[in-house]
Amino acid sequence: MLNQRTALMFIFIVSLLTIIGAFIFQWMGYEPCPLCYMQRWAYYAAIPLSLIIAGIARSNAGIARWGLFLLALIFIANSVFGIYHSGAEWKFWPGPSTCGGALGDGLPTLTNEPVVRCDEAAIRILGLSLAGWNAVICALLAVVALKGASRKV
Repeated sequence: MLNQRTALMFIFIVSLLTIIGAFIFQWMGYEPCPLCYMQRWAYYAAIPLSLIIAGIARSNAGIARWGLFLLALIFIANSVFGIYHSGAEWKFWPGPSTCGGALGDGLPTLTNEPVVRCDEAAIRILGLSLAGWNAVICALLAVVALKGASRKV
């Protein structure tokens, strides 16, 4: 049965594994674009938040419920963000002009940093880019948070 604490611990574990996975892909040479970095923010917030709320859940079901609603909103927003990024990679719509790989004012940069475009998928796994998988994972976590919020401790 999915109670509040179980939902919170599931969110903690999946969020932690997801961000570790992102670091592993980066270590393997798949450099993240600016949108990829922004999609990590939800996990950076959810990891400590879910753990703190899980500690409170036994003594205060009301706070746990509101915390789960907050986590659901975070993950819904990040899922939409992942869909936006994935759509830009599939060329369904343009991505932001700030991460298209242009040199800005036309002057060459003096660093050796690679240009990572937001509208090109670095890798696809089972047909989805990492941004697409982010959207799926966040949608799943939002559902878990909402189901957990509807249950008692």
